[in-house]
Amino acid sequence: MRGPLVVLGDTLLDRDVEGVVNRLCPDSPVPVLDETVATDRPGGAGLAAVFAAAQGADVVLVTALADDAGGARLSALLAAAGVQVFPLALSGATPEKIRLRARGRVLLRHDRGGTSGEPGQPSDEVLRVIAAASAVLVSDYGRGVARQPALRDALAATRAPVVWDPHPRGPAAVPGVHLATPNESEVRELVPALPGASRLATASRGAQGLRRRWRAGAVAVTLGGDGALLCHAGSTPLVVAGPGSAEGDTCGAGDRFAAAASLALAEGALVSEAVQAAVAEASAYVANGGVATALPPARAGNTPQARFRTPGGAMADRVGVPAVAALLGEVRAAGGTVVATGGCFDLLHAGHVATLEAARQLGDCLIVCLNSDVSVAGLKGPDRPVQSEGDRSRLLAALSCVDAVLVFDEPTPEAALSWVRPDVWVKGGDYATGGGDASATLPEAEVLRRWGGNTVVVPYLDGRSTTDLIVRTLAERTR
Repeated sequence: MRGPLVVLGDTLLDRDVEGVVNRLCPDSPVPVLDETVATDRPGGAGLAAVFAAAQGADVVLVTALADDAGGARLSALLAAAGVQVFPLALSGATPEKIRLRARGRVLLRHDRGGTSGEPGQPSDEVLRVIAAASAVLVSDYGRGVARQPALRDALAATRAPVVWDPHPRGPAAVPGVHLATPNESEVRELVPALPGASRLATASRGAQGLRRRWRAGAVAVTLGGDGALLCHAGSTPLVVAGPGSAEGDTCGAGDRFAAAASLALAEGALVSEAVQAAVAEASAYVANGGVATALPPARAGNTPQARFRTPGGAMADRVGVPAVAALLGEVRAAGGTVVATGGCFDLLHAGHVATLEAARQLGDCLIVCLNSDVSVAGLKGPDRPVQSEGDRSRLLAALSCVDAVLVFDEPTPEAALSWVRPDVWVKGGDYATGGGDASATLPEAEVLRRWGGNTVVVPYLDGRSTTDLIVRTLAERTR
């Protein structure tokens, strides 16, 4: 692959709530589900991106993330899966799909998040990465990302093969896509079937109609366990049969199909070869247990390397996801500038305070992304941190120049930054060595460019270092 696989579309937060049913509700004849475990994962375009990343591909996800707890959770889960997120702003709430399950069967699906929010404008970096892609998968879930005019222009201009996984509530595919991958029910909604027509005739008529309407190179209609029907130039469709009937959880099978086809096209496969590979992948996915076994477990609220949280004893009104989300909503509604900085802040000293005060002057709020105890130990060694994350976050939140604190578990703040999307990211001046463009030395600079943010350094007080303080303290004790 000469460039990354770019997945573009709407990302949802999916949650499976597993439990047991042993009784009916006393005030209504409905089953009572006693929850045993809840599992979170990215859904929609996010799930397709995770599937592709699990195959070892270099994957970029262009999606819209809201300033709420769901958006924060998605950022953490996607980063943990190895997906590079190029986020757009999203007004409103994160869409969530919650499946209540017992003994492997879905009892009820609960959707929340309200009507679709409006995605923001893509940055120049988003448009650049689409132009450089080896293939693009548009995973449309009808919530607006695939309608964004600048993104559609970029899709029309790219030379990479484009796979379009449509949604009945979404827009038409960009003219000239290489492959569209609707399922049977989507085809019937988009192209009304003739009365009395057979299943294959309906799929073939719908596929040919969409191919002409969208000027697509080919349309593959997925047929569940029976494989797919591929229509391209010419009047005779190609039926790609599944390897065998497989019963099981089909949630995510369409995303697996589209991701597999996109990866094959990125490697130079013919469309027919890509569809055959996708049928094999999707069939094996369902046969092996579906999403529950295809992805590593991500327990709700308890996933190492994939969470933000509020430490015990911290100032809840200024520390944690709810506090940061409320601040972001307030500042952005007023058209303000969001500034962020990060670090371990193990022993808060004058050098830290100078950096924080200088950073706060650059905008309308300052959010500190704080390495958790797990993260600090991984970076600094088993003897660190000296102070717990609860104490460190409380001290930072008590400073007048700090508006909110977000604790993260990852070694780097990439997931936190993808959710917060600060306009400015600040580091102390000890990074600005060697002259020239100081921001080029910052590891976060590339991440900030994804949404058009800037990285800067501010003056640093010489001679202030947490490590030096610890060394001097220990030396004093041994005298």
